[in-house]
Amino acid sequence: MDYIEISGYKSIKNERIDLNPINLLIGANGSGKSNFISFFTFLNRLYNKKLNDYIEISGGANKILHKGKKNTDRIFFKVEFDNGQNGYSATLVSGVDGFVFTEENLYYKGNGWDISSSSKEALIKDAAVYRAKYVISYLNGFRKYHFHDTGDKSAFTELSNIQNDIYYLYSNGSNLAAFLYNIQETDKIVYNKIIKTIKSIAPYFSDFFLLPNSENNVRLQWTDRYSETVYGVTDLSDGTIRFIALTVLFMQPSLPDTIIIDEPELGLHPTAIAKLAGMIKSVSKKGCQVIIATQSTDLISHFQPEDIITVDQIEGESKFNRLNREKLSLWLDDYTIDDLWKRNIISTGQPNY
Repeated sequence: MDYIEISGYKSIKNERIDLNPINLLIGANGSGKSNFISFFTFLNRLYNKKLNDYIEISGGANKILHKGKKNTDRIFFKVEFDNGQNGYSATLVSGVDGFVFTEENLYYKGNGWDISSSSKEALIKDAAVYRAKYVISYLNGFRKYHFHDTGDKSAFTELSNIQNDIYYLYSNGSNLAAFLYNIQETDKIVYNKIIKTIKSIAPYFSDFFLLPNSENNVRLQWTDRYSETVYGVTDLSDGTIRFIALTVLFMQPSLPDTIIIDEPELGLHPTAIAKLAGMIKSVSKKGCQVIIATQSTDLISHFQPEDIITVDQIEGESKFNRLNREKLSLWLDDYTIDDLWKRNIISTGQPNY
């Protein structure tokens, strides 16, 4: 993405966020980082014609519209990509029975086509024009992930199928076993790199034990260096489970166009955070854009000012500001980015004490 404009969505009243290969959003709790990340779920449901069901499940229009229906009656967004070559936008107005699309536009080299017809769902999938198919293929390249739940009944403990669940890593990691099994079978070099990276933060780890049953389902299991015992995913620490999922996500053979993830640093040791930072930098050089919401000063310490967007909520509105290297140049000779943030020299994105 080159940029995204959002108006009227949750805490975002009217913002344009220009996007780089790496985009780390840092700010206080409630500043709007997660609202921005959640917009990509909203967008996914929208173009898949599941918007109004999603809004009802999410608590209704009052939870989606900026400061509720009394203050805001519409949501607008515009996404532009391919260096301004292509884009997609829509205006949704809140009605008595859900949202109505008053505009839905496709863009190519500055020219726009309105494909809306006052419908309750997006029409981009129905539009009989090549541009629509191209934009959909691009939107399908957004992959949003959330690996917070690592409990006894988490998605990581589920069976997955080595025929049906191998095409891309699911948002909660529920097909991690089958996805890994396929990498092991089809790209041994990448698989061995994944194992080596996991061992670098979990030296006791030996390998995955991925044995499909008679129905071609497999569960995430593993072995250690010191015994012949086969362990389950619940025998790993929360941080190790998350790091495994993140390693597979960022080291997979076929990367998505854009990886979007909320607080990947949860439960990670500083060494693991440093490894994570390295993986983020690596995929960004391979053409995979990364958008991350974080509260970790350890994580941002590994990045450049232009990679970081601070988020503040001011009078109920989220404000996004990308750091400027020139403004910080006098400090960067002696301090790291996280030092500057901790010392309040970077004044935006700070906790609201």
